[in-house]
Amino acid sequence: MNENELLKLYLKGERDFQGYNLKAANLIGAELIHANLSGANLMDASLARANLERCFFVGANLNGAFLYGTDLSFVKLKEGKLIEADLTKANLNGAQLPKVDLTGAKLSGSILTSVSLFRANLPKVNLCGANLNGINFRCANLEGANLNWTNLSGARLSGANLQGAQMNGIKLSGAYLNGLKLEGIDLSNMNLSQVKLSGANLQGANLSGSDISFAFLRRTKLGEANLKKADLHQGNLIGSKFPQANLMKTNLSETDLRKADLSGANMNLADLTGADLSGANLQGAYLWGAILDGVNLRGADLRGASLRDAKMAGVDLQDAILVGATMPDGKVHI
Repeated sequence: MNENELLKLYLKGERDFQGYNLKAANLIGAELIHANLSGANLMDASLARANLERCFFVGANLNGAFLYGTDLSFVKLKEGKLIEADLTKANLNGAQLPKVDLTGAKLSGSILTSVSLFRANLPKVNLCGANLNGINFRCANLEGANLNWTNLSGARLSGANLQGAQMNGIKLSGAYLNGLKLEGIDLSNMNLSQVKLSGANLQGANLSGSDISFAFLRRTKLGEANLKKADLHQGNLIGSKFPQANLMKTNLSETDLRKADLSGANMNLADLTGADLSGANLQGAYLWGAILDGVNLRGADLRGASLRDAKMAGVDLQDAILVGATMPDGKVHI
């Protein structure tokens, strides 16, 4: 069937075009709202500025298709193929694209708000400057992707592959990054408030100066990470690991650090007012001049820690281990 026959059938009320062969068809500017093109072959088809709102393209082949400025809002494209497709300035608002292959696709200027790209294949895709607010990238392959200056606020990225991805100047407030491998990543001076990073690996990461307030970082690996002057107040950091991390001048007020590992961490001049560090490991930690007013240190291990000049009004040290710790007055606890 050619494009003219398809358009005639559509005008007569037909909407089911499953499995049709429309390879290299010219459908520029066509209106096919609610059409079912699942399993269709649209390879190299020209669909620029077409209105394909709420269409079904499940398993369809759109490799190499020209979709410049096309309205693809709320389409269903599960397991579709869009390899090297041109989606420049296309409207994909609310589109469902789980397990779609977008290798080499062009998405510059596309509208991708609330899009689902669950398990999608997007290696080296260029999304620089895109508004990806609330997008679903769970378990997606974004290896080597250009995510510079993108808005990923509220995005779901748990289980995604971000190896080698460029992430300069991104917005991640409220994003879901649970379980991600982000060793050595540079997320300095960023807005990460309310981010979900539980179980993530941020070993050696640079988070200095970032706003990570109200965040969830339960059992997160942050060994040797740089968190200098970061704002982590009221964060949930239960069981997280910070060995040898730099937390100098960091705001940790009212954080939940129960059973956290802070051994050897530099917490000089940090603000821990009202924090819960019960059962935490603070062996060899540096807390010079730190504010520990109202801190719960019940059962914490402070062996060899340095608390010189620290402020400790109202601190709960019940069952804390203080052997070898240097107290605020400079005396070593025996």
